[in-house]
Amino acid sequence: MTTEPQSVPEAEPQPVLGPLTTAAIFLVLTVRPGGEGAAREVLGDLRALQRSFGFGAPEAALSCVAGIGSEAWDRLLDHPRPAELHPFRPLAGPRHTAVATPGDLLFHIRATRFDLCFGLAAEIMHRLRDAVTVEDEVPGFKYLDARDLLGFVDGTENPVGAAARRAVLIGAEDPGHAGGSYVVVQKYLHDLDAWNALPVETQERIIGRTKATNIELEEPASHKGLTTVTGPDGEEQKILRDNMPFGSPGGGEFGTYFIGYARTPDVIERMLRNMFLGTGDATHDRILDFSTAVTGTLFFVPSDGFLDDLPALPGAGEGGR
Repeated sequence: MTTEPQSVPEAEPQPVLGPLTTAAIFLVLTVRPGGEGAAREVLGDLRALQRSFGFGAPEAALSCVAGIGSEAWDRLLDHPRPAELHPFRPLAGPRHTAVATPGDLLFHIRATRFDLCFGLAAEIMHRLRDAVTVEDEVPGFKYLDARDLLGFVDGTENPVGAAARRAVLIGAEDPGHAGGSYVVVQKYLHDLDAWNALPVETQERIIGRTKATNIELEEPASHKGLTTVTGPDGEEQKILRDNMPFGSPGGGEFGTYFIGYARTPDVIERMLRNMFLGTGDATHDRILDFSTAVTGTLFFVPSDGFLDDLPALPGAGEGGR
């Protein structure tokens, strides 16, 4: 399908277009039976909670984006489903697998101060403690000059300004969900010992960029080459990446939390198919020989106005919220 926009959406989006920050917390939750009401209350109060925790430090740019998974949509909302919302589709390649893991709610919390991320996440979990199960909780951080733990700059190709809005925000193609977006999250664990044993030149060919200067290389079989996808008109299809490194020096677990926002999940799914299933240029993305996906979930991110005025619970009639 094409992602060529029909119009710029007028609905106010959640803060998906905010700049990269130095700290983040990623919460992926499943809603327990009977927890639907509590989940809706938190979604409806989310912006007020963000303002409360961020009011005293506006320079820290605290924000939170909430996403709703496919299996939770009909449980939480009496409203037509977003046109392309579906469960994350696992991919079993010749050598590596993109796994699908549970997730009804995503909270992507970010700021330039980790304490603000922690405070907001703690309040969300205080309100949801008996209503949800935590499937994944990852604290992310900025590493050096915006590099991942493999040592390469991450997020170089992110669109900005009007191009970012066109790439990320839904418009007239799904008017009931204008201003919304789709987001895919995956947690990748790195084998840093094996990676760091490679010569820098080999690392650069795998990534498709120089390590020191971040200059793009002509390597169709590289990670950069495989994750560059185009539309029918030959124009590159962009997504917005807010990836963050994470790690436990004592525990020995290190990695990258991939989070990609897009107007249609098809763009990200094509990238993942190239990585895991290969193309005519490569059997698979060689970065996967050193980086293992251990989670995979797809969510829909409604507009801010949608969250402020949530449709009723299914079967609740006019009085439900």
